[in-house]
Amino acid sequence: MKTIYLLILLLLCIAPGFAQTAEINNFIVKESLLKNSKLAIIATDSLENPLEKINGVYTFTVSGFTQEVKFNDGVAILPLQLERSAFVYIKHQNDKGTHSKLLYVYKKDGTLNPYAINSFWLILFPVIVILLAFLFRKFIIVAVIILLIFIYFNHSSGMNLSTFFETIFDGLKNLF
Repeated sequence: MKTIYLLILLLLCIAPGFAQTAEINNFIVKESLLKNSKLAIIATDSLENPLEKINGVYTFTVSGFTQEVKFNDGVAILPLQLERSAFVYIKHQNDKGTHSKLLYVYKKDGTLNPYAINSFWLILFPVIVILLAFLFRKFIIVAVIILLIFIYFNHSSGMNLSTFFETIFDGLKNLF
């Protein structure tokens, strides 16, 4: 009887060592192969090679909405369809930190073309416009109009102010 208890105790101690701990620390976003206006998340390593060992349900935040997506062989399809071109902010959080991407998904003729946007550009563009306005006093009205167009374009394409700042702060955290 003691040997059975020792064997069970030994198995319980060793079993967690065999558990698969597959974390998603990097990913890329592409159009789904079905061409159904949905995006696919592909789990990758740091060199952007697909990780086919990723299987199971993982939690992602997509433009502010928390969704559980199911990965099969490293690929998951987001359930929401895109009706038009839009900004999409995808974030995944695990034990190693927050991993996020800001994308502008351009939709033309039923195909989706996601373009990754570096959060550095979200800071740099308004700063350059404001600096030009300070350097050239006659440029102030034009700078205000450009900034208003920038804000309107971001808002009409699905990026609200909270997503804008969240993207900037995540980008700054990853910088340091």
